[in-house]
Amino acid sequence: MLLLGFDTGGTYTDAVLFDPEAGSVVAAAKALTTKHDLAIGLRGALEGVLQGSPDEIALVSLSTTLATNAIVEGQGSPICLLLLGYEPSALDRSDLRRALGHDPVCFIAGGHAPTGDEQAALDVVALEAAIRAHEAKVSAFAVSGFFSVRNPAHEIAARDLIRRLTGRPVTCGHELTSKLDAPRRALTAALNARLIPQLQQLIRAVEGLLAEKQIQAPLMVVKGDGSLESAAFALTRPVETILSGPAASVVGARHLSGEKDVIVADMGGTTTDIALLNEGLPVLDREGATVAGWKTMVEAVAVHTYGLGGDSEVHRDGDGIHVGPRRLVPLSLLCQQFPAMLDVLRGQRAAERLEPGAGRFALRNRALDAAPDSLAPSQARVWAALADGPVALSQLAGGYAAGKAVERLVDRGLVAISGFTPSDATHVLALHRGWSVEAARLGAELWLREDEAAARPVDASAETLCRRVVEATTLQSGRAIVAATLATEDGTDLGAGGPLGRRLVDRALGGPADRDGLLAIKLFIDRPLVAIGAPVASYYPDVARRLGTRLVIPPHAGVCNAVGAVAGGIIQSVSALITAPNEGLFRVHLPVGNTDFTDVEHAAAHALAQASSLAAEKARAAGAEEVEIRHRRADKVHRDASGLQIFIESRVDVTAFGRPRVAAAT
Repeated sequence: MLLLGFDTGGTYTDAVLFDPEAGSVVAAAKALTTKHDLAIGLRGALEGVLQGSPDEIALVSLSTTLATNAIVEGQGSPICLLLLGYEPSALDRSDLRRALGHDPVCFIAGGHAPTGDEQAALDVVALEAAIRAHEAKVSAFAVSGFFSVRNPAHEIAARDLIRRLTGRPVTCGHELTSKLDAPRRALTAALNARLIPQLQQLIRAVEGLLAEKQIQAPLMVVKGDGSLESAAFALTRPVETILSGPAASVVGARHLSGEKDVIVADMGGTTTDIALLNEGLPVLDREGATVAGWKTMVEAVAVHTYGLGGDSEVHRDGDGIHVGPRRLVPLSLLCQQFPAMLDVLRGQRAAERLEPGAGRFALRNRALDAAPDSLAPSQARVWAALADGPVALSQLAGGYAAGKAVERLVDRGLVAISGFTPSDATHVLALHRGWSVEAARLGAELWLREDEAAARPVDASAETLCRRVVEATTLQSGRAIVAATLATEDGTDLGAGGPLGRRLVDRALGGPADRDGLLAIKLFIDRPLVAIGAPVASYYPDVARRLGTRLVIPPHAGVCNAVGAVAGGIIQSVSALITAPNEGLFRVHLPVGNTDFTDVEHAAAHALAQASSLAAEKARAAGAEEVEIRHRRADKVHRDASGLQIFIESRVDVTAFGRPRVAAAT
């Protein structure tokens, strides 16, 4: 019996064949992620590991950073958010207004009170009008009702109406969390809806590939807490796959390194994800994962995600260099895939006058995720211009309007920009090979020409510039480790230390120029550092040395996420809340509705039975077999001065555990 693990990242798609009995990797392979058609990259990775009969594969599992990357880069499909019973001021909480960007939001009368009683009737007429008004230009809907975790009736009614009228995917806030904080719940629902088309594209690509290769094994997806769920179940709540890649990397790092108490740094093409292992177990963030500043309500590994990877955009920062957070397609990779672009770069380098936007290209990133008329006319023109492949930004007709159209298409994740990145710098310095070295050098030389034209200080050579880029990436990587360590240990925010704190940390992490100063600063991280991901060999030996800690780059570090994808189990939870809205009345709040009792113990028994049934049902729907149930009850009781106990509320948390079903041996 073999397990097949995939990890689809922003740059690479990895595959491993894993022998669970021996606990070892049988084969591993990497292929470039092809966002316009994910099946191409998946096929390349699979064919690199496929051995013998496909009947040997009993389980397929998938981790991905696509959801995380989309949030970090501010990308996603167009949605409509329906807020039931909210005040407009809610948009100014939890950064909800900024998260929505250009997407429409509609306020509909309805919602509930904290007791679960209806605060206003659901305005079905206004709801239907809002759905009709926006269905043609969005790919999904998100619905969040006021106090829906105390009574989901209005969200359920809205969900059913949307499905009946449009057939579009719809996300309800109460399906994702049972916690209070309406704006955060709305934010989480909106992010989930925005990610559905991307996860659909990935899962359909994997399913098609498995059918093509006659692999008849269950397909699982890694959640952000490191557990697994079936692909069909994951499609209803893709936001739970944010931090899927980091969660899988932590599980894989534990397995491959043999280390139990470490800091794990996973550096990919788009992000660096940093997490902590205590006694071999990942630390979880029970309050909800934070990604790129968005505070969600998704329980996940307590990971700190930074927009810093091998393919991050390189910016000028005064006379210095800053890397990230947006990912670009490296020029070396672009020209490897589209050789004709090399001639374009050569022409730009040889031109007597440097064109604006030289060294930058636009290309389609993936298929259109909504009706063609969802694009503004200027966007439609750009989209059509990219039909046959990449186009230099300087050659896109339309000037300012075309530039804004490209920005909007990039925000939607439909178009990618190619430009100079740390991956290009490492190609020039011979730290990394595999793509076009000439394209990387041309990108560096165009950067030098742009500095010269703008009368900025110019590096002596392309190599000098590239060494500065690698140094900036190393410095930012070390700073990320320090920031994540402080935040994990006691919640300290490195940025709150002001310019002096930042300067001291940077001096401790700095290169030769900083070591020549009068003030010597040293930092020591009192845990080993496990570094995984394709780019880490170029940066992390120096990062670990500057932090005075032991570095572990385990075998198969470049495909660690794919190993972690097949090492987890299934975990599904359901919570029930018991409140006392009136004297002698005890109300059980569940995701399927509310029930009233006159005795608290009867209410608790009902809560436990229903929550256990729902959790077991979720676990089986997520692909589990032999489900085990665990529960915990926590009562809040106030004791007054006379000793009388007054019931406040009770919470019943139920968790269902199980191993994923595997294909029967043949």
